[in-house]
Order: sequence, then structure tokens, then C-alpha cells
Amino acid sequence: MLWAWLAMAAGLGLLYVGAEGLVRGSASLAGRLGLTPLVIGLTVVAFGTSMPELAVSVEAALNDRSAIALGNVVGSNIGNIGLILALATMVTPLAVQAKVLRVDTPLVIAVSVLLLILVSDGHLGRIEGTALVAGVLAYVAFSLWSARRESAFVHAEFAEGVPAPSGSVGRDILFVVVGLTVLVVGARMLVQGATTVAEAAGLSDAVIGLTIVAIGTSLPELAASVVAAAKGEGDIAVGNVLGSNLFNILGILGITSLIQPLESGGVGPTDLWVMVGFAVLLAPLMRTGWRIGRWEGVMLLLLYVSYLAIVISGKG
Repeated sequence: MLWAWLAMAAGLGLLYVGAEGLVRGSASLAGRLGLTPLVIGLTVVAFGTSMPELAVSVEAALNDRSAIALGNVVGSNIGNIGLILALATMVTPLAVQAKVLRVDTPLVIAVSVLLLILVSDGHLGRIEGTALVAGVLAYVAFSLWSARRESAFVHAEFAEGVPAPSGSVGRDILFVVVGLTVLVVGARMLVQGATTVAEAAGLSDAVIGLTIVAIGTSLPELAASVVAAAKGEGDIAVGNVLGSNLFNILGILGITSLIQPLESGGVGPTDLWVMVGFAVLLAPLMRTGWRIGRWEGVMLLLLYVSYLAIVISGKG
């Protein structure tokens, strides 16, 4: 049993390190290709910080652990808002200036509802996966188009928050390759360890996916958003969360279900409705002057802790 916990801890560490290396290398390469820091932040960084979810979900699906794969994404999306955004607001209230993020908020709500509908039959197949992947490609195209219309202030904010290309192209490629390799190894260790812990503790795959695995794979988003909040870069902090939620559903579940169709298992309608509910909460919160204050962050965190308590107590 001890080795399983150690494997989980090591897996989480490797996922974080791998994501950091991948984001650093891919962001630098994107900068060399002429993409602006705003575009890099909204797409490359957002997708890169979601790579732990992709690695874990694919690994779990290939090992017939669909509940971990789906629970990982659903739990991560709930945690991104209820935990990560909440903690970021406790560092400093977050002000949103970027117009694209004001569009991303209803998009997150829409794709959350879409996932609820797609999984209503307990299955996510390759046809649905194809539609989701098409959606993430459309979102990237939209982000590239929207970035041209942003203010100079927003561009300057992302220029400060997204590191400029450094070193050689070879080093960037090395970061990407090593980052991906470490992600795969970390995902394998985490899934194997989590599976053993779940079986020994009498917990379902869904509980493990919705809680421990989801929180662990969200560590890159947590680090990026809290650091951005500490620097007063509200657009980056909120953008990391919204972009990650969109990529998780459209990209991660899309790619995973293309590789291996998923069964919802113990991830039920309640979990999906909670995910939708947290997304819907963003709309009125951000409508208050497009600013998320500390008391709102406290409310989100209390709701998230309550959800975790219900999941752990009721789904063992």
C-alpha cells in the first residue's frame, strides 16, 4: 500500500515537472514562430497546463478505467473554479480586462452543458470525440482572431506574464520532448497508484478521479494562476482557468474518446451538474464589474469543499 501512495506522489510530481517543461518549450517555440504573448497565453499555455489531464485520462482509458479518465476532467473543471480561482482571488481580487475572456465565460458554460448532454447516455464515443476535437480547433481559431482586437494594456499584460523565447531552438525542442516523456511516465505512475489505493480503501474509480487525481493534475493551473494573481495579472489568472476548462472538455475528452471510447461509470449526473453549476457561477461573479473579489473566492472555496465532502462520503 505504501508503494501505491509513493507512486501517486511521484506521479503528481512528474506531471507538474513535465507540464512545466512542455509549456516552457512550446511557448518559446510559439514565440519564435511569431505568435503574440496573448495568443500564446490563451492557447499554448492553457493547453500545456492541461497536458497532465490528457496524459492521465488517456492512460486511464487504455487501462479500462474510464471513470478515472472522465472523473479527472470533470473534477479538474470543478476544482479549477472552486479551488484554483478561489485561491487566486484570496491572493488579490482579480480584474478582467480582456474582451476574449468575457466571451470565454459563456463558452465554458456552453461546453459544460454540452458534455452533460453527451454523457447523459453513460457513453462518450468516437463520434462525440470528433465533434469535441473540432470544437477545440474552432476555439483556437477564434482566439487567434480575437487577439487582434484586444487593447494595448491586455497585450502588455500577457507580454509580461508569458516568458519570451530564450536559448536555442534545440533547447526548446528538448524541453518539449522531455516534458512529454515525463508526463507519460508520471501519468502511468499516478493511475497505477490511484487504482491500488482506491481498491484497498474501498473507494470507486470515480471518487479517485474526481478528487485526488483531479486536484493533482490541476497543479500547473494552480501555480500559474496564483503566481499571476500575485503579480496583479488578473487576465492571465482567469484566462488560465477558463482556457483550461475549455481544453479539458473539448481537447482532453475529445482526444481520449477518439483513442478509447469512455463509459461514465460512477461519474453521474450530479457531478456533471455541479461542473455546470460552477461554470454558471462565473457569469454573475464576473458581471460585477468583471471583477472577482475575495468574498466571492471564499464562497467558491466553501462550495468546493462541500462538494468534496459529499463525493467522498457518498461514493465510496
